[in-house]
Amino acid sequence: MNILSLFDGISCGRIALERANISVDNYYAYEIEPNAISISRYNCPDVMQFGDVTKADFTQYNGKIDLLIGGSPCVNWSNAKCHTAKNKKETDINQGIGWKLFMEYVRAKKEANPTYFLYENNYRISKNIENAISQELGVEPILINSATVSAQNRKRLYWTNIPNVTQPKDKGLLVKDVIVNDDLLIKHFDDRIRNTLIKCNNYIKYDLGGKGHYSQQDRLYYLNKKAPTVPRSRTETKFNVYLGEETYKKTCPIEIERLQTLPDNYTKYGMNDKGEIKEIPKTRRFEAIGNGWTVDVIAHILGFLPKENKNEK
Repeated sequence: MNILSLFDGISCGRIALERANISVDNYYAYEIEPNAISISRYNCPDVMQFGDVTKADFTQYNGKIDLLIGGSPCVNWSNAKCHTAKNKKETDINQGIGWKLFMEYVRAKKEANPTYFLYENNYRISKNIENAISQELGVEPILINSATVSAQNRKRLYWTNIPNVTQPKDKGLLVKDVIVNDDLLIKHFDDRIRNTLIKCNNYIKYDLGGKGHYSQQDRLYYLNKKAPTVPRSRTETKFNVYLGEETYKKTCPIEIERLQTLPDNYTKYGMNDKGEIKEIPKTRRFEAIGNGWTVDVIAHILGFLPKENKNEK
C-alpha cells in the first residue's frame, strides 16, 4: 500500500500497519517536530519525511494513495483545556489553529484522493467541531477507548471509510501489566501525603500544595486499575503508582510506551538527517509518546481494510 500520513509524529501509523500485517510500498510523512522526526527516522528508515503540511502540494499524490491517515493537533479543541491557558479553547469552525490544521487534512483528502482514510481526534472536542468534521469527511465517528487494548483510559474519535469497523476485544490489561521494576523510582510517603490522603475508586489522592485535592500530579494509581490518559506534557508527574503500604513509584518512559502499546524503548533514540544517532531526553520522550496514537487501536481499525485493497504479508 501507499500511505500518506499527516501530523505523523513518531510514525505510530507505520508500526500499526506492521502489526496489522499490511505491506507498505511507500509511506509519505508530514511532520515538523524535530524530536518526533528523529525518533521516526531511527525506528522507521523507510518513512519519507516531507515537513510542513501547510506547504505541501498533495496533488502530486492524486490517484496514488491507498490510505490517508492523521490526527491534527487537538490541544485547542479539548474540553480538558485549562481555563487559564494562554490560548483559549476553540469551539467553532472557521476559527483558530485547530480548525486550520484539520482543514489541511481535508485538503490532502481532496487533492490526493485516497482510496481509504482514517482521521483521529479527542472525544472531548465540542459537539460543533465534531459535527463539522463529520460533515467535511462524510462519515460519522467511531468512539474507541484505548482501555480495550491497553492499560490506559484514552477515549478517541475515529472517522474512517474503512468498512465494518467494530470495537476491539478487551485484553484486560491493567497498570500492573506495564510496570518496570526500578528501585531508583521507588518513593515513600511523607507527612504531607499521610495527613491529606483520601482513597478513591481508581486512585489515592492527596494535597501537597494545600489548595485542595484537585491536581492530577497528587494522585497514586492502583495496580489493579487503569492508568489515566497519557498526557502530552508533564507526564512523569501525572502517573504515579501506589505499590502498597506507604510506598509508590514514579513513572518511566517504557511504562508510558507500554500504555500506548509501543515497543519498549521505541523513543529512546533518534537519528538526525546526517545519520547521527542521539539519545532523546526523557521529557521529550514523554512528549512524543503523549502526542502519538495507541498503536493497537490503529492496527485494529486497519485490520478491517478489504483484503483486495491491501497487500498482506
